[in-house]
Amino acid sequence: MDTTPENSSLTSSATGQSEPVGSGVESSASSLLSLRDITKSFGAVQALRHVDLDIPAGQVTALIGDNGAGKSTLIKTISGIWAPTSGTMYWQGQGVQVHTPRDASHLGIATVYQDLALCDNLDVVQNMYLGRESTRAGLLDEITMELATTQTLKDLAVTSVKSVRQVVGSLSGGQRQAVAVARAVMRESKLVILDEPTAALGVTQTAQVLELIRTLSSKGIAVLLISHNLNDVFSVADRIAVMYLGTLVHHGPIANYDRNSAVEMITTGKSDRVPSSLASSN
Repeated sequence: MDTTPENSSLTSSATGQSEPVGSGVESSASSLLSLRDITKSFGAVQALRHVDLDIPAGQVTALIGDNGAGKSTLIKTISGIWAPTSGTMYWQGQGVQVHTPRDASHLGIATVYQDLALCDNLDVVQNMYLGRESTRAGLLDEITMELATTQTLKDLAVTSVKSVRQVVGSLSGGQRQAVAVARAVMRESKLVILDEPTAALGVTQTAQVLELIRTLSSKGIAVLLISHNLNDVFSVADRIAVMYLGTLVHHGPIANYDRNSAVEMITTGKSDRVPSSLASSN
């Protein structure tokens, strides 16, 4: 059992220099988040096997793989829902332990799951500030919250939401996704994890979400995109990481891959179409 007190659960283990961990790969100084030798087991089932992954700031990293490949387990480990069985996470070069979603949020990691966690009966402003409302003299500061919400949507070039006082239940799928992402950005997130953000969206709404992802990247925010849609992946990603049966089998710049090689790696865990140097050593 972990005995770290709740108020000090973000524990640094860095020594000033990058240290070899896990399989001997060092933390990358240029990466916002580095995972080294991350393993997660549920009883006898090993869901993640010695995962090494770097996520640079200001880039879109696409995490792809078949159902059961370990994508959801990996993002839940990063998000603090599940602690890794072994391995180390580095945040901006410092070793950290993320025990809870609140720990992840304090670092600047925000996760937007498929259900978006929005309240349909509340308007956009109320959803953006839910649980952290601004007050003045003991009363809700509606004006400040409304202005900040409007500015955040404007900064993200979200023009499809006509009024921030519109009830979220009346928004389209693309608009709801934009609100969920804007809420993450408003909390000064440095890494936004998007779980299947275009699932069940139409062509127009998908285009809006992909443009929003590009905007996040252009503002220096790292994006970890989980998607089964390879068209979306090759449209916005700078880097690609492929999971297969709990193992990260390939990772590297998107230019080194094509749709055929991606499909081969998703289904077999290997491909002769990409450089062998991009394969995981796990």
